[in-house]
Amino acid sequence: QVRLAESGGDLVKPGGSLRLSCVASGNIFKTNTMAWYREAPGKERELVAAVTSDSSTNYADSVKGRLTISRDNAKNTVYLQMNSLKPEDTAVYFCNVDVDFLYWGNVQEENFWGQGTQVTVSS
Repeated sequence: QVRLAESGGDLVKPGGSLRLSCVASGNIFKTNTMAWYREAPGKERELVAAVTSDSSTNYADSVKGRLTISRDNAKNTVYLQMNSLKPEDTAVYFCNVDVDFLYWGNVQEENFWGQGTQVTVSS
């Protein structure tokens, strides 16, 4: 079993900053692509940023230059540094990780979601 634990969501004023963290734990053999998605009220869940196992990144156009994704493979952790936040960034942010994990001695690949962390940008 693999579990994802997110933290760092909060209420922040426009222009402020937050740092989200997501730690993967369990019988992990290797983490592959790690990503952050968000879901705003009344909208579909959308990809915010992703980082591959070789640290290649891609971002949604709406967050380029303001949000930065990074990872620490030794800690099975992915981060999202959020700067110059805007009210339209308000959403529940979900961590998503592709994991190779050990199950009865065999390596299996599966995709996992975190429970979400609320980010609210408001004055």
